[in-house]
Amino acid sequence: MALPTPTTPVKVKPGSGGNYGLAFGLVTSLFFLWGLANSLNGSLIKQFQIALDLNRFQAGIVDFAFYLGYFFMALPAGYVMRRFGYKRGILLGLILYGGGALLFYPAAEARVYSFFLVALFTMACGIACLETAANLYVTVLGDPAKSEWRINFSQSFNGISIIMGPIIGALFIFSKTEYTPEMMATMAPAQAEAIRVQEALSVQGPYLVIGTIIALVTILFAVTKMPEVGEEEEESSNISIGRLFRHRHLVLGIIAQFANVGAQAVLWGYFVDLKLDFSRDIHWGPALGFMHLINGLTGNEGGQLSATQIAGFHASFALVLLMLGRFVGTFLMTKMRPNLVLTIFSAVAVALVAIAITAGGLTAVIALSFVYFCQSIMFPTIFALATKSLGAESKLASSLVIMSIVGGALMPLVAGGLFERGAVYALIVPLVCFAYIVFFAANGYKITSTDLHTPNTPPELVP
Repeated sequence: MALPTPTTPVKVKPGSGGNYGLAFGLVTSLFFLWGLANSLNGSLIKQFQIALDLNRFQAGIVDFAFYLGYFFMALPAGYVMRRFGYKRGILLGLILYGGGALLFYPAAEARVYSFFLVALFTMACGIACLETAANLYVTVLGDPAKSEWRINFSQSFNGISIIMGPIIGALFIFSKTEYTPEMMATMAPAQAEAIRVQEALSVQGPYLVIGTIIALVTILFAVTKMPEVGEEEEESSNISIGRLFRHRHLVLGIIAQFANVGAQAVLWGYFVDLKLDFSRDIHWGPALGFMHLINGLTGNEGGQLSATQIAGFHASFALVLLMLGRFVGTFLMTKMRPNLVLTIFSAVAVALVAIAITAGGLTAVIALSFVYFCQSIMFPTIFALATKSLGAESKLASSLVIMSIVGGALMPLVAGGLFERGAVYALIVPLVCFAYIVFFAANGYKITSTDLHTPNTPPELVP
């Protein structure tokens, strides 16, 4: 079967009208929605240490359960898309995402860690469907030569929403009274239990709101017609998982995405802890300015904030840098090849993590904040490069790349174990991960001649 070249028009299901603009806008809204869930995990990891009496390693299982959902659901999501189309894959994802968010309410009442993990796993299964569908959908809705630009543009809206996660955590989840395991151990059992109950109940409101919003979006998608692309090629093709692994750039891209999400989960999940360990009482001016701005807008200005809440605002400001990085990276891709932009961003990330390890203190916090800027374009660019020129195989290839998000389940456990020896040891994990991404961006992304099935492939794709 001949794969479509970058100049081959994408086929649209008859009757769809090729309304790419409306479809692109609706799917881009999904990038905004799943960012909330991802960015709230760091708040949960910190909150559950007190609410459920967990150590850092145990609390890190939040990320393990969440990203495990990606691993188990990504491949079924790909098959659903092939069989029923993008729209039904998206609807399945929204139903699971919203249902998992609503499960937080009874989970907080029961205050059982495994119940929370089931809720997170269910949400992640839904988001796996959404990411499998949406990340690929935006790359094929239009000119293939601009696929990396489109996915980075859509991911920019994801950057806006993930800023909100730490803010929600700081304002509505974290208590204004600073509690530590040592403080809790000195309290009377009844007093400590009452505090733990209150800390657990604080997660109900935010997730109830998220579940309600997802329900409304599900209805909107259900009543909206959306074009199907590439359907004719899929129906006439014979695709298997085994055949996909002959594509070198896909295999190396899967590993790169595993490393990228693993590094992201470590930094996002432990940023509050890293801030408290490196510089508990000394804060970064721009992050404090951002904190005062948000508190002023929400009417919370003037209240005394705990060190954990201030650290939460530092995490949120780091996500502001991530959003900025996405807009900068998307612009640069109009001037430079996407792999070159990825090479530069990942190499700088390696340097910044190395600075954090060697310098410590507030310098480490600032360096790690700018790592977020560098991470901004990694996920979408790796995804687009890994699935490029795969034609009818793209949906299952997309599933494999999304499955590699399981790196976010495994790497925080490794980092959590190392964290017990000190924060700098935990940072070895993202350092190694970013170093591999440099390799993929510089060489591993290349599509070799053995991967191609058409003589019309532009020569610049073949090394």
